[in-house]
Amino acid sequence: MQCLNPCLFLDRDGTINIEKNFIKDPEDVELIPGAALAIRDANELGLKVIVVSNQSGIARGILTEDNVKKVNKRLIELLSDEGALVDDIYYCPHEAVSENGCSCRKPNSGMFERARTEHGIDFRCSIMVGDRMSDIEAGKRIGAKTVLVLTGYGADLQNSWDKKPKDIDIVVPTLYDSMKYIREVVNKWKQIRKDER
Repeated sequence: MQCLNPCLFLDRDGTINIEKNFIKDPEDVELIPGAALAIRDANELGLKVIVVSNQSGIARGILTEDNVKKVNKRLIELLSDEGALVDDIYYCPHEAVSENGCSCRKPNSGMFERARTEHGIDFRCSIMVGDRMSDIEAGKRIGAKTVLVLTGYGADLQNSWDKKPKDIDIVVPTLYDSMKYIREVVNKWKQIRKDER
């Protein structure tokens, strides 16, 4: 299995930055401790880093696309200040999957498909990290490894089940804590590629 453009897909709110319910003001963006370091580590591993975010507040009239773009810009600036690079950010502005025939709202794969087209992503060599089951289900739909973080809504989700859902490959406290698992996965992909030569 040759991995071309392996990718770390990341949810935004509750995974990279602190969940604050529909952030409008860029000044309200606050990174979760260790998130920038994790993304920097992913950059060093050779992973593309792409953010995929449901932003239903646009459809609900709570915020505008301009709000989302400014918040995303601020997020990129904060990460960049710590040496972490995000290759792209995609967001879905719809409230429900059926709205206007929406195929982009997670757990649908529209944002991922767009990333694959625009960045040549190999889904077989990708990982999805998020704090909701919609993140996990989206990751499984594209054949990626899946990681649930306990930041954001992750802890509430974990407390609601009797046992870990099978679609979740691993549960970790934070994005930073996911890097041990991600390194192991990437090293396995590299070894498989090496063995196939």
